[in-house]
Amino acid sequence: MNTIDPEKTSLKLDIVVERTSTPREGRENQVYSSKDNARLVAGGVILDKEKKRVLLISSSKHKDRWIIPKGGIEKDEIDNFAKAALRETWEESGAICEIVKKLPSIPDHRKDLKIDDSKPLKYPLCEFHFYQMTPIQLEQEWPESKSRLRRWANYEEAKHELLKSKRPELLHALDVSDIVKNDAELLEYDSNNHMIDAELEIDDYDHIEPST
Repeated sequence: MNTIDPEKTSLKLDIVVERTSTPREGRENQVYSSKDNARLVAGGVILDKEKKRVLLISSSKHKDRWIIPKGGIEKDEIDNFAKAALRETWEESGAICEIVKKLPSIPDHRKDLKIDDSKPLKYPLCEFHFYQMTPIQLEQEWPESKSRLRRWANYEEAKHELLKSKRPELLHALDVSDIVKNDAELLEYDSNNHMIDAELEIDDYDHIEPST
């Protein structure tokens, strides 16, 4: 297992992403925290210039669920997690971005659940490192363009989708970004990700059209 101290990564943000044609696959080169062996994950909260919308991508496993681009940090990216964030953003969404700032790290929300020791988690715990980004260009073809859709969503729409996808850590990243919330009251959710103070709205919006 490749372990590192996440606090020692560089905060340099002016990085140029390589426009690869295929995504990286497998976990043999991914790294884990030396503190608790959590898998280190990086991603991008991509906001439009007005900061009113965030770019969402469809889950590769569940086409009706929408998430934020993210993925495992690899050994050649341990000096600066922003490299992994930009790479994953490109591979999964086709967005070429510039980083605005690093957001606070987020622990795996499953740590808050009561877990039966006799039934280990199906997936390892993760530690999330998100960066707020501004898109420079959206390419028509990207490494995962055949398996993912993408679309813009305002805060309320994105909040609804991330809760529906049971990804509170992604909603946390969106909440600490600069996206305009219109003073909307944040939805409450319990440790099982059930919404407890609002009804789910009906989805009725298309994926984003690629730029020409």
